[in-house]
Amino acid sequence: MKYNKSLLYILAVVKFALPFLLQSPYYQPHRDEFLYLAEGNHLAWGFLEVPPLLSLMAWCTHALGDGLFWIKFWPSLFGALTFILTGEIVLLLGGSLFALLLAFLPFIFGAYLRVHYLFQPNFLEIFFYTLIAYAIVQYIINPKNKWLYLFGVACGLGMLSKYSVAFFIIGVMVGLLVSQHRKIFLSKHLYFAAAIALCLFLPNLLWQYNHHFPVAHHMKELQETQLQFISPIDFLKDQLLMNLPCVFIWITGLLFIILTKKGRRFIVFFWAYATVIALLLFFHGKNYYALGLYPFLFAFGAYQLERLTVKRVRIMRYVFITVAFYFGVLFVPVLLPVLDPPALVELYHKRGWDETDMLKWEDQKQHALPQDFADMMGWKEIAEKTAAVYNGLPDEEKNKTIIKCSDYGLCGALNFYGKLLGLPEVYSYNGDFLNWMPTQLNVSNVITVGESVPDTARPIIKQFSTILVKDELRDSLARENGTKVILLEHANSRVLSSFLEEEITEKKKALLP
Repeated sequence: MKYNKSLLYILAVVKFALPFLLQSPYYQPHRDEFLYLAEGNHLAWGFLEVPPLLSLMAWCTHALGDGLFWIKFWPSLFGALTFILTGEIVLLLGGSLFALLLAFLPFIFGAYLRVHYLFQPNFLEIFFYTLIAYAIVQYIINPKNKWLYLFGVACGLGMLSKYSVAFFIIGVMVGLLVSQHRKIFLSKHLYFAAAIALCLFLPNLLWQYNHHFPVAHHMKELQETQLQFISPIDFLKDQLLMNLPCVFIWITGLLFIILTKKGRRFIVFFWAYATVIALLLFFHGKNYYALGLYPFLFAFGAYQLERLTVKRVRIMRYVFITVAFYFGVLFVPVLLPVLDPPALVELYHKRGWDETDMLKWEDQKQHALPQDFADMMGWKEIAEKTAAVYNGLPDEEKNKTIIKCSDYGLCGALNFYGKLLGLPEVYSYNGDFLNWMPTQLNVSNVITVGESVPDTARPIIKQFSTILVKDELRDSLARENGTKVILLEHANSRVLSSFLEEEITEKKKALLP
């Protein structure tokens, strides 16, 4: 047991450190990371896109200096913690060294390698899925009330991290109800645990209520812009591909809880898995929304594969490890940007991956790089180009100039890098950045970033004496390639300020009625 625990924590340290060692220093933070970092400057009990827990970590990142290490520290830390919970489930089942190693492999040879290096709510969602599963496994093995209270805390904090944790809570409830564990609903401690979960989640729930549930608006926008393109067949196929090098482990785990006598004690997790997959199919969820379902299945599968190879076919242990390592190492360059962009493009071409779905973006088209990698490029360069335009204005014009971006990625990036470049606060009509915009303005110049050249036939555009495209990002591999920095100068301050104030007010009302 002592050696098992030692191996568990050694592997957790490897899990934490590995992404820092693998990723090329060429890349910048991801588009979405800039949004969540910005929320750390506007702490609240809720945001349009996500619950508030991630913003607290963003606040800590700012306090620690905003270095790339501290941005990546949180997903890496929670990745390691998720593996520790997975390993603890293995040990609870009676697994040993080989099972721990087998359960570890998916965390370095699958989608988790990328998810646990991006400062996005997904790493928290996966952690709380796993913590909920851990609490239920503990309760099934050792039915003490403390595990129900841990379940309640995990549910409450999980809902403060990402709303889709509700899918797994529903799935677990369904699983408990239809299994031999339904008697749990007769325990008053389950309802006390539910009350704890509600108390933890209540501040965000009240924020949503007071702001007329903007999460519904956000989900509608996602459905219209992204989720509508997701095919159910592709979603199901991706459940296999996301963890391809280790797919045999979680499939074994699923079969273990369906087909074996010992595993059927945990049949609740089959129903939870089936319920969540069904809900995600119904709502056209993205493939990685299901990643929280697999750590506990990896634990079950690793334990079962170890048990099956204790006395017979022991050679299969070497086969399992070899297969996972071979395909895992092979696919690492598509999970993390371990090389500079041109080198990656060349590697993908050599391996024929540029003709596969691995390089397909949300627009369902093939591109030279994975979308996440293309979203980690060009931000600082755009900020520098914008700063050059702004700092080139006469001092008396700077105070009368507003900088406006087309989307949250650009706005977040310019605010992130702009601190050292002399930029003022940058604004956008996109997402929470609109909510943070002032409505009282006194401006006569506008610098737009990422917007198209304005239509000179519009009455408000006629107010400007000059409209110039000052610069443009030229990086064919960056998603922001072609982003223009446009300067609109010398409008009538009263007319322009009044127009912008009315426009901002109307858009805020539409966003938060």
